Amino acid sequence: MAAAEKQRSLGSIQFLPVNLFASVMGVSGLSLAWREANEVFGASTVIADIIGALALAIFIAMSAGYLSKWIHYPQKVKDEFTHPISGNFFGTISIAVLLLSSVVGNYSPTSGQIIWIVGTVATLILCYIFVARLLNGNHQPGNAVPASLIPMVGTIDIAVAGGTMPFPWAHEINLLSLAIGGIVALVFFTLILSRLIHHAPLPAGLMPSLFIMSAPFEVGFLGYTNFEQRIDSFASILFYFGLFLFIVLFFKVFNKSNPFGASWWSVSFPIAALSIAALKYAMYVQSWLLIAVSAVVLALLSIVIIVLLIRTLDVLFRGSLLKG
Repeated sequence: MAAAEKQRSLGSIQFLPVNLFASVMGVSGLSLAWREANEVFGASTVIADIIGALALAIFIAMSAGYLSKWIHYPQKVKDEFTHPISGNFFGTISIAVLLLSSVVGNYSPTSGQIIWIVGTVATLILCYIFVARLLNGNHQPGNAVPASLIPMVGTIDIAVAGGTMPFPWAHEINLLSLAIGGIVALVFFTLILSRLIHHAPLPAGLMPSLFIMSAPFEVGFLGYTNFEQRIDSFASILFYFGLFLFIVLFFKVFNKSNPFGASWWSVSFPIAALSIAALKYAMYVQSWLLIAVSAVVLALLSIVIIVLLIRTLDVLFRGSLLKG
């Protein structure tokens, strides 16, 4: 009876939002950023190890919870998947798997490769489903929100995590993912920018997702440089525009008028992508200014993840997170 009462106080699993898988993306990105910081600042890899273990634990907990929701409330999952906005967040699941492949690959290359293959297949399938759905037509312009980038542009993460995969076919798969993600990013970035300029502002609950607009450029930088195994002028352009867009969006997103909710996790991975890209680019340029920028972004990412974890646990145990 005590357990049942506790479950009622926390809420119901049927209201577990799929966008909470973005927490796995953010924490995994933080782990990879701190591992990159080992090369730039000599930071201990133990920090990355602890954060990576936390990311894996969150993914297991989220997977168990959402699988339970699927079993007991299949219609709820179907409604969420077919929703024109929340359905886009299913892409966070496959991207989380891809990022975990990089985290796990540091300890077991074989396990990392297997996880990468699973994540690659899932990401490409989701990309196909969502592109095909969009081509059915009759979509409202107001549904062109930053989250629309997730399931399609997420294909770039295949190259981010798999740039050094040893399989003979990995080169073409990475090239395919960069082609799909790069072209779709251009198309959707234009559509979303047009919606933001010419239509009503995003609802307060979706404002944190604005940061997703900067992700294709920083993730594109990482995917491209991992694929080419070098940093050139094109990669630099991707990095700098992503940094500029991040600064523009920062003051719009981090505003007291935007209420806290699960959607706030959508800020975590774009900042993580910027942090990893900044660390990688600073190491390449060897400029004190860029090294300082990378340190500031890494500190910001760490603070944001800690605050998001605390706030999420707070609303969970206060019964707000899983309430209908």
